[in-house]
Amino acid sequence: MVDKSSSVTVLDHPLAKAKLAKLRAKGSTTAEFRRRLQEISILLLAEASRSWTVEPATIETPMGSCASHALARPIALVPILRAGLGMLEGMSHIVPEATVGHIGLYRDETTLRPVKYYSRLPTNIAEAEVLLLDPMLATGYSACEAATVLKDAGARALRFICVVSCRPGIEQFHRLHPDVPIITAVIDPELNDVGYIVPGLGDAGDRYFAT
Repeated sequence: MVDKSSSVTVLDHPLAKAKLAKLRAKGSTTAEFRRRLQEISILLLAEASRSWTVEPATIETPMGSCASHALARPIALVPILRAGLGMLEGMSHIVPEATVGHIGLYRDETTLRPVKYYSRLPTNIAEAEVLLLDPMLATGYSACEAATVLKDAGARALRFICVVSCRPGIEQFHRLHPDVPIITAVIDPELNDVGYIVPGLGDAGDRYFAT
Protein backbone atom coordinates (compact mmCIF):
# COMPACT_ATOMS: atom_id res chain seq x y z
CA MET A 1 0.00 0.00 0.00
CA VAL A 2 1.50 3.33 -1.08
CA ASP A 3 0.60 6.73 0.36
CA LYS A 4 1.60 8.74 -2.69
CA SER A 5 1.08 12.07 -0.94
CA SER A 6 3.97 11.41 1.41
CA SER A 7 6.05 8.78 -0.44
CA VAL A 8 5.37 6.17 2.22
CA THR A 9 4.93 2.49 1.36
CA VAL A 10 3.30 0.30 4.01
CA LEU A 11 4.16 -3.36 3.50
CA ASP A 12 0.82 -5.07 2.88
CA HIS A 13 1.57 -8.78 3.12
CA PRO A 14 0.10 -11.55 5.30
CA LEU A 15 3.53 -12.83 6.35
CA ALA A 16 4.61 -9.35 7.39
CA LYS A 17 1.47 -8.89 9.48
CA ALA A 18 1.91 -12.22 11.23
CA LYS A 19 5.61 -11.65 11.95
CA LEU A 20 4.94 -8.11 13.15
CA ALA A 21 2.43 -9.42 15.69
CA LYS A 22 5.02 -11.81 17.12
CA LEU A 23 7.67 -9.08 17.06
CA ARG A 24 5.44 -6.75 19.07
CA ALA A 25 4.43 -9.36 21.66
CA LYS A 26 5.75 -8.59 25.13
CA GLY A 27 6.29 -12.28 25.87
CA SER A 28 8.58 -13.00 22.89
CA THR A 29 11.99 -14.30 23.93
CA THR A 30 15.17 -12.60 22.76
CA ALA A 31 15.76 -15.39 20.24
CA GLU A 32 12.21 -15.03 18.88
CA PHE A 33 12.52 -11.25 18.66
CA ARG A 34 15.82 -11.50 16.78
CA ARG A 35 14.45 -14.04 14.34
CA ARG A 36 11.26 -12.09 13.62
CA LEU A 37 13.12 -8.82 13.13
CA GLN A 38 15.46 -10.46 10.65
CA GLU A 39 12.58 -12.11 8.80
CA ILE A 40 10.43 -8.99 8.48
CA SER A 41 13.51 -7.06 7.36
CA ILE A 42 13.88 -9.46 4.43
CA LEU A 43 10.27 -8.77 3.41
CA LEU A 44 10.89 -5.01 3.66
CA LEU A 45 13.99 -5.41 1.50
CA ALA A 46 11.93 -7.17 -1.17
CA GLU A 47 9.47 -4.27 -1.19
CA ALA A 48 12.18 -1.57 -1.15
CA SER A 49 14.01 -3.15 -4.10
CA ARG A 50 10.92 -3.46 -6.27
CA SER A 51 11.84 -0.40 -8.38
CA TRP A 52 15.56 -1.14 -8.74
CA THR A 53 16.75 -1.39 -12.32
CA VAL A 54 18.32 -4.44 -13.91
CA GLU A 55 20.44 -4.91 -17.01
CA PRO A 56 20.64 -7.84 -19.44
CA ALA A 57 23.06 -10.63 -18.71
CA THR A 58 23.77 -14.09 -20.09
CA ILE A 59 24.43 -17.08 -17.86
CA GLU A 60 25.22 -20.72 -18.45
CA THR A 61 22.82 -23.24 -16.93
CA PRO A 62 23.63 -26.98 -16.83
CA MET A 63 21.61 -27.23 -20.05
CA GLY A 64 22.93 -24.24 -22.00
CA SER A 65 22.97 -20.46 -22.30
CA CYS A 66 20.16 -18.41 -20.83
CA ALA A 67 19.19 -14.75 -21.11
CA SER A 68 19.09 -13.32 -17.63
CA HIS A 69 19.44 -10.13 -15.60
CA ALA A 70 21.80 -8.48 -13.12
CA LEU A 71 21.22 -5.52 -10.83
CA ALA A 72 22.32 -2.34 -12.57
CA ARG A 73 23.69 -0.66 -9.45
CA PRO A 74 25.57 -1.82 -6.35
CA ILE A 75 23.77 -2.02 -3.00
CA ALA A 76 24.74 -0.29 0.23
CA LEU A 77 23.08 -1.12 3.54
CA VAL A 78 23.52 1.46 6.29
CA PRO A 79 22.07 0.62 9.72
CA ILE A 80 21.70 3.24 12.42
CA LEU A 81 23.49 1.82 15.44
CA ARG A 82 22.63 -0.15 17.26
CA ALA A 83 19.10 -1.42 16.60
CA GLY A 84 19.57 -1.24 12.82
CA LEU A 85 22.09 -4.08 13.06
CA GLY A 86 19.22 -6.54 13.51
CA MET A 87 17.75 -5.49 10.17
CA LEU A 88 21.18 -5.69 8.54
CA GLU A 89 21.63 -9.26 9.73
CA GLY A 90 18.47 -10.39 8.00
CA MET A 91 19.03 -8.49 4.76
CA SER A 92 22.63 -9.63 4.43
CA HIS A 93 21.43 -13.19 3.81
CA ILE A 94 19.62 -11.98 0.68
CA VAL A 95 22.19 -9.48 -0.64
CA PRO A 96 25.55 -10.73 0.69
CA GLU A 97 27.30 -8.69 -2.00
CA ALA A 98 26.09 -5.40 -0.47
CA THR A 99 28.59 -3.00 1.01
CA VAL A 100 27.83 -1.93 4.59
CA GLY A 101 28.16 1.39 6.36
CA HIS A 102 27.39 2.37 9.94
CA ILE A 103 26.02 5.54 11.48
CA GLY A 104 26.17 5.80 15.26
CA LEU A 105 23.54 7.98 16.94
CA TYR A 106 22.15 8.08 20.44
CA ARG A 107 19.15 9.99 21.70
CA ASP A 108 19.61 12.66 24.33
CA GLU A 109 16.92 11.70 26.83
CA THR A 110 16.26 15.34 27.74
CA THR A 111 15.96 16.91 24.31
CA LEU A 112 15.04 13.70 22.40
CA ARG A 113 17.47 14.90 19.71
CA PRO A 114 20.16 12.68 18.15
CA VAL A 115 23.85 12.96 18.94
CA LYS A 116 26.21 11.50 16.33
CA TYR A 117 29.21 9.58 17.63
CA TYR A 118 30.27 7.48 14.61
CA SER A 119 30.04 7.40 10.82
CA ARG A 120 31.80 5.04 8.42
CA LEU A 121 30.32 4.71 4.93
CA PRO A 122 31.13 2.67 1.80
CA THR A 123 33.23 4.34 -0.87
CA ASN A 124 30.61 3.53 -3.53
CA ILE A 125 27.78 5.38 -1.75
CA ALA A 126 27.19 7.77 -4.66
CA GLU A 127 26.68 4.96 -7.19
CA ALA A 128 24.73 2.59 -4.94
CA GLU A 129 21.13 1.87 -4.13
CA VAL A 130 21.31 2.95 -0.48
CA LEU A 131 19.02 1.60 2.22
CA LEU A 132 19.07 3.40 5.57
CA LEU A 133 17.95 0.95 8.27
CA ASP A 134 16.34 1.53 11.66
CA PRO A 135 13.53 -0.56 13.18
CA MET A 136 11.68 2.48 14.57
CA LEU A 137 10.71 5.86 13.11
CA ALA A 138 9.53 7.65 16.25
CA THR A 139 10.30 11.37 16.53
CA GLY A 140 12.12 11.21 13.20
CA TYR A 141 15.13 13.17 14.44
CA SER A 142 17.65 10.29 14.24
CA ALA A 143 16.47 9.26 10.77
CA CYS A 144 16.72 12.87 9.58
CA GLU A 145 20.27 13.20 10.89
CA ALA A 146 21.34 9.89 9.34
CA ALA A 147 19.81 10.79 5.96
CA THR A 148 21.65 14.11 6.04
CA VAL A 149 24.94 12.29 6.73
CA LEU A 150 24.31 10.01 3.75
CA LYS A 151 23.39 12.84 1.39
CA ASP A 152 26.45 14.83 2.46
CA ALA A 153 28.54 11.75 1.57
CA GLY A 154 27.03 11.68 -1.93
CA ALA A 155 24.10 9.24 -1.65
CA ARG A 156 21.59 9.86 -4.42
CA ALA A 157 19.37 6.76 -4.58
CA LEU A 158 18.32 6.67 -0.93
CA ARG A 159 15.44 4.92 0.84
CA PHE A 160 14.64 4.72 4.54
CA ILE A 161 13.47 1.32 5.79
CA CYS A 162 11.82 0.84 9.18
CA VAL A 163 9.55 -1.73 10.80
CA VAL A 164 7.32 0.51 12.93
CA SER A 165 6.64 4.16 12.16
CA CYS A 166 4.23 6.85 13.30
CA ARG A 167 2.76 9.97 11.72
CA PRO A 168 4.83 12.50 13.74
CA GLY A 169 8.04 10.77 12.69
CA ILE A 170 6.99 10.52 9.05
CA GLU A 171 6.05 14.19 8.97
CA GLN A 172 9.33 15.25 10.57
CA PHE A 173 11.37 13.08 8.20
CA HIS A 174 9.65 14.35 5.07
CA ARG A 175 9.85 17.92 6.29
CA LEU A 176 13.64 17.68 5.85
CA HIS A 177 13.88 14.87 3.30
CA PRO A 178 10.76 14.95 1.09
CA ASP A 179 12.69 13.19 -1.68
CA VAL A 180 13.48 10.06 0.36
CA PRO A 181 10.85 7.29 0.25
CA ILE A 182 9.93 5.47 3.45
CA ILE A 183 9.13 1.75 3.46
CA THR A 184 7.56 0.50 6.69
CA ALA A 185 5.59 -2.47 7.98
CA VAL A 186 3.08 -0.38 9.95
CA ILE A 187 2.15 3.18 10.88
CA ASP A 188 1.18 3.49 14.54
CA PRO A 189 -0.99 6.36 15.80
CA GLU A 190 1.12 8.27 18.31
CA LEU A 191 4.14 8.91 20.52
CA ASN A 192 4.08 8.95 24.30
CA ASP A 193 5.51 11.80 26.37
CA VAL A 194 9.05 10.36 26.26
CA GLY A 195 9.12 9.82 22.50
CA TYR A 196 8.27 6.12 22.24
CA ILE A 197 5.82 4.82 19.63
CA VAL A 198 2.49 3.57 21.00
CA PRO A 199 1.65 0.70 20.78
CA GLY A 200 5.03 0.14 19.12
CA LEU A 201 7.17 -2.73 20.34
CA GLY A 202 9.30 -1.14 23.06
CA ASP A 203 13.00 -0.43 22.67
CA ALA A 204 14.09 -2.48 19.65
CA GLY A 205 17.79 -2.32 20.53
CA ASP A 206 17.26 -3.45 24.10
CA ARG A 207 15.01 -6.30 23.01
CA TYR A 208 17.35 -7.43 20.23
CA PHE A 209 20.52 -7.34 22.33
CA ALA A 210 18.87 -8.36 25.63
CA THR A 211 20.07 -5.27 27.49
